Amino acid sequence: MKPAWDKLMKNWNKGDRLKNTVIADVDCTTDAGKPLCEKVGVSGYPTIKWGDTSDLQDYSGGREYDDIKAFAKENIKPICSPANLDMCDEDKKKQIADIQAMSLEELSAKVDEKKAEIKKEEEHFDTEVKKLQETYSQLEKEKKEKIDAINAAGLGLMQSVQAHAKKTEAAATEKKEEL
Repeated sequence: MKPAWDKLMKNWNKGDRLKNTVIADVDCTTDAGKPLCEKVGVSGYPTIKWGDTSDLQDYSGGREYDDIKAFAKENIKPICSPANLDMCDEDKKKQIADIQAMSLEELSAKVDEKKAEIKKEEEHFDTEVKKLQETYSQLEKEKKEKIDAINAAGLGLMQSVQAHAKKTEAAATEKKEEL
C-alpha cells in the first residue's frame, strides 16, 4: 500500500489543492509520530484517517492507488467546520452556533462524555467478541470429539467394505455383460 500512498501524496500535494488540503503520512512507530497517532486513535498499521484534523475519521476503502485516488477526489476538500462556515448548510451552522455558545468547560465535559460512550461501546464489542471466540473454540472442540468418535465407531472400516462391495459388484456386472 505504501507505494500507492506515496504516489497519491506526490500527485495530490501541489497547486491549488495544497492551499486547503494535504495528504500526508506519519510513522507511528517513531518517537516523533507516536503522540499524534495516539491522539487520533491509530491502533493498527497501516491506518488511513481523513477529514478535519480535529475530527479524523477512519477510511475503510480499497488500498490500491485508483481506490484511494477516487476517494480523495470525492472526499478530500474543505468541509463544514467553524473555520469554513461557508461550506455548511443551515442545520450545521445552527449546530456549530449552539456548540460555540457553550462554555469551554461545558464543551469539554460533553466531548469527554461522548468519548466515554464510544469507549463503552468498544469495550462491549471486545467483550462480546471474546465470548464468541470462546464459543467458537468450544464448538470446534466438540465437533472434533464427535467426528473422532464417529470414526472410532467404524466409519473407516465401513467405507472400506463399501468400496470393496462396489468394486465386486462392478466386476460382476462387467462379467455378465461379457456373456
